[in-house]
Amino acid sequence: MNAPLREQEVAAASGTLQLFALFHLNLAFSSIEEEQRSEVIARCYWPLLRLAEKFGPIGIEATGFTLEEIEARDPSWIAYARALIDSGRIELIGSGYAQMIGPLVPARVTEANLKLGNETYERLLGVRPAIALVNEQAYSAGLVGLYLDAGYKALAMDWDNPGAAHPQWHGETRYLPQRALGPDGRSIGIVWTNTVAFQKLQRFVHRDIEAGPYLDYIRGQQSATRRALCIYASDAEIFDFRPGRYKTEEKLTGASEWLRMEDAFAQLSARYEIVAPSDVLALRDTAHAGQTLRLETPANPIPVKKQRKYNLARWAVTGRDDLGINAACERIYRGMVAKHADAAAWKELCVLWASDNRTHITETRWAGLCDRLRAAEAKWSSPLPAPAPTPQGNTIECRNIDVATPFVAARLDRRRGLALATVQFANHERPALGGLAHGHFDDIALQADWYTGDCVFEAPGEHKITDLEWCESRRWQDANGDTLVHGRIDTAKGPIDKTLRFCAREPRIDFDLTFHWNDWGKGSLRLGHITLLGDAFDASRLSLITQNGGHAAERFDLAGETIEHGAPVSFLVSSSQGLGLTEGWAEIGDDRTRIRVEIERQVAPLLGLLTHRVSNGALFCQLMLSALELDDTRKPMAYAPGPRRFCFSIVGIPA
Repeated sequence: MNAPLREQEVAAASGTLQLFALFHLNLAFSSIEEEQRSEVIARCYWPLLRLAEKFGPIGIEATGFTLEEIEARDPSWIAYARALIDSGRIELIGSGYAQMIGPLVPARVTEANLKLGNETYERLLGVRPAIALVNEQAYSAGLVGLYLDAGYKALAMDWDNPGAAHPQWHGETRYLPQRALGPDGRSIGIVWTNTVAFQKLQRFVHRDIEAGPYLDYIRGQQSATRRALCIYASDAEIFDFRPGRYKTEEKLTGASEWLRMEDAFAQLSARYEIVAPSDVLALRDTAHAGQTLRLETPANPIPVKKQRKYNLARWAVTGRDDLGINAACERIYRGMVAKHADAAAWKELCVLWASDNRTHITETRWAGLCDRLRAAEAKWSSPLPAPAPTPQGNTIECRNIDVATPFVAARLDRRRGLALATVQFANHERPALGGLAHGHFDDIALQADWYTGDCVFEAPGEHKITDLEWCESRRWQDANGDTLVHGRIDTAKGPIDKTLRFCAREPRIDFDLTFHWNDWGKGSLRLGHITLLGDAFDASRLSLITQNGGHAAERFDLAGETIEHGAPVSFLVSSSQGLGLTEGWAEIGDDRTRIRVEIERQVAPLLGLLTHRVSNGALFCQLMLSALELDDTRKPMAYAPGPRRFCFSIVGIPA
């Protein structure tokens, strides 16, 4: 990178564009084996310290777990990093003890993760960071309060996806510090990272582009006003080392990539001011800075980094068996709370819930993870709900099954696998959910039969598999007066047992499903399909409320929104958004009529997928519960082989 520096370039750039960088250190990287960690420290982390010494201040973000792993293998690195922090050449950026996806775990787990991370930073590096990088850039508004309570002043968050979801934001917004609004009314500072900028630097260092195009890109970010640009906010382990995650990784050429990185910083520091990430906050009084923004939208409730293939499903319901290991973590968590677990147990849970266990984890590490999960379950796990009762009563011959209790009346369609044709809760004025017949909508895209309570599996290039078939059914009452209906539906992958409980003492329907499938394969499995009946709701006042990792519930107003969380991104990625439902519930409805959906997370922490639109004045709104999605991380391998159980409920609540 030897392009000559022109004096007029220096004059034009002076004071108008500040550059900052932060490097992400992660020895739990999914495709790095444990025995490779010392090599990563030598090849990647030591050169990073030398880069910071020459060209700092540079941000370094690491989990507490990573720092402990470095300390165990090379304590001199910790000492040198601490000295560079003391001299101002490094700014420590926080993460937590482990890299976990905040919008997918209960708030109390993230609180523990941030607390343990801060304690580790102070013990090893003598400092508590002021800025945190949102793990995997998976942001929800509910996280704002947790970071504030942990002592953080600001978050580093990807610009591209929140920016794309808010085209009304002024163009300067992306270059200046802002504030993110949480659901409890508090806000936290935001420093934007930039996907294109960090990928440009990666490409230069990997010799995919040369100096001229790279410098032209940086020069193009200048303006007559003050701006800040994050030139890097990604992995350190991809320079002079290849994790082996992708076949498309650039090959090592033998020439030092860290020397090429130094060349980049030398040229950039000659043209622009390189500042610490926290220094960007000083621009908050600039025009278009310091705005209090909602980063999320109903269509994009949890913004995530980079391209659309990265979405919440990636860590919830894909991987080898994300749903299985997340359910195990939920059971461990509940047992730990009940038994007042110590700090060591919380550290272990944070590691078990880390994002890297849910993506491209190697087979060796997967086996080790399963062993650790089983050991933690044996010590802490909370009990599962009682199994579904054995079916009783005579076989039902008619197509429709009518059920009535003091709190709920419903019609089930035995021809459609016990799908709910209509549901009337006692505290609602009229039926609020059920089925919509073919032709209900004028829009050709919606001209199909829509159900409530059904299951659909879809795989690329194959016919979909559903439970919308005739089923052998039985109905009976238990000692509490609840009415139960059971059906067994045969499918191409194996039978599905479905038990519905219609409660006699509250407006509630419980679903208990067991899939006797040996082959789960690669595809999507969506359950429930809770379909609102438009006549029961005022579409202009419809909202969805849930918790996505925080203590405070998040509200999404749906009027005027077109939402399709379950829309595929490509043939490889089956969904585009999702809802974490981290405390096991979501509510949807208007000021008069609301439906609450509850899931048993310790059985299966299902992902929420919302579809919403108004077509020619007719409302179509459906909440699905996803048990499986498809993406590039999917490598079927069950944590606990055997039948799979899913439990969720639909509750009618007054507004």
